[in-house]
Amino acid sequence: MSIMLEENVMRRIRIGKVVINAAVGKSGEPIEKAKKILEELTGHTPAVRTAKKTIRDFGIHKGEPIAVIVTLRKDKALQVLKRLLAAKGNRIKSSSFDDYGNVSFGIKEHIDIPGVKYKPELGIIGMDVCIALERPGYRVARRKIMPSKIGKEQRISKQEAIEFFKALGVEVV
Repeated sequence: MSIMLEENVMRRIRIGKVVINAAVGKSGEPIEKAKKILEELTGHTPAVRTAKKTIRDFGIHKGEPIAVIVTLRKDKALQVLKRLLAAKGNRIKSSSFDDYGNVSFGIKEHIDIPGVKYKPELGIIGMDVCIALERPGYRVARRKIMPSKIGKEQRISKQEAIEFFKALGVEVV
């Protein structure tokens, strides 16, 4: 899971989570198709996300289901991430990285992912992939009792995130 670039165990970078979001924009049958596609891809049941506000131009109403999302952690996250990166040709733009060790990219058609076959009854969807990198000790900020801030030295910089992905065999352009 973590790549051994550092001697100090607390400085090693690992994948915290991989979030796959498929926004279809309408409720009903398109949501169900996107759910089936994400479930086949990840093996997890996707959660449905609803619209936060009404946008008349797009025909979206507040509270209407418009997207499905799956969050993966640990080994399953790494397995699926390798397939998703292969769909992008193992290349990520440097502009996809933020200053806190997070990476985001999009996949235009889910059939570009290796091992996924086209099914006419489901159609083709695009998806956004967001990856959050972390170091041991990040739980301090998320815990319920006595949460605390993470120190500057413990945060992951953009350059460290790029080095992590290069160690995974990804070309950063």
